[in-house]
Amino acid sequence: MTAPPVIRTVLGDIAPNDAGDVNYHEHLFQVSPLLAGDELNDVDRSREEAAALAGSGTSLMIEATPTGLGARPADVAQISSATGLSIVHATGLHHGGHYPEDHPVRALSIPELADLFTADITFGFTAAGEVIEGPAGPVRAGVIKAGIRYWSIGLFERQALSAVAEAHDRTGAPVMVHLDYGSAAHEVLDVLAGLGVGEASVVLAHMDRNLDPGLHLDLIARGARLGYDGWARHREAPDSAIIDCAASVVEGSCGERGIVLGGDVARASRYVSYGGVPGLAYVNTRVVPRLRERLGDGAVDRILHDNPADLLSFVPR
Repeated sequence: MTAPPVIRTVLGDIAPNDAGDVNYHEHLFQVSPLLAGDELNDVDRSREEAAALAGSGTSLMIEATPTGLGARPADVAQISSATGLSIVHATGLHHGGHYPEDHPVRALSIPELADLFTADITFGFTAAGEVIEGPAGPVRAGVIKAGIRYWSIGLFERQALSAVAEAHDRTGAPVMVHLDYGSAAHEVLDVLAGLGVGEASVVLAHMDRNLDPGLHLDLIARGARLGYDGWARHREAPDSAIIDCAASVVEGSCGERGIVLGGDVARASRYVSYGGVPGLAYVNTRVVPRLRERLGDGAVDRILHDNPADLLSFVPR
């Protein structure tokens, strides 16, 4: 008998129906040379921001910080326990711009990276060679991340995608890909498909940085999910433009089945608890009501619950 699918959180596996409303892309901790001076590295402040997100209506979030960028799985598990916010933690890598030439991950081969990502999902994250124990047991990852730069899939990124694909094959865990400005979406899906990763297991982050409804519908028709996470960045596009794009996609053939929602706030200067704005609650307080008014409750419920729950569900191998 086949085991039922689960969503793997830092406090253990849950049933997909128990996910509630999902924010598919945030960061509680992150340190990168590309974000110097904007580090998320304070446990108390990150806990406060997570509590604000939960208080605004989110039941589950993805902590999208991958390997080597200041991720703190033990603290994330404690935050989840303290706030009641379910959290799915990423393993994997970002694009190469986040890793200096002397960064330890650059010394790892594709098989070694695949082994690391697989172990993070199957056994749990490690520190000093020991599996990290949280309030409910080993703290395990539930999604595998990769990233590309703007219209560029370089050697580092191709190696990461290969390792991510191998870990996906071994575990069944879903895949998130950061796309700079929503670029090269079909090309990334082609690379992953060639490595054996089906589109239904993939979410393409930042697709709303490329507001092209026709492109989005084509990607959804392939089976991928599209992350809309560019809210509160009106220097690039106002929220109204993203809502217009979402409406065009939802009005297309089964378009609502492909969108997932997040904020990707990712910087201390944009977290209320760190003294910034607009904070993690922005999506629920400012965006979701406008989406409900424009798209209707049924479509928004699919975007907030059905789509991300389906994406994050897998049968552990």
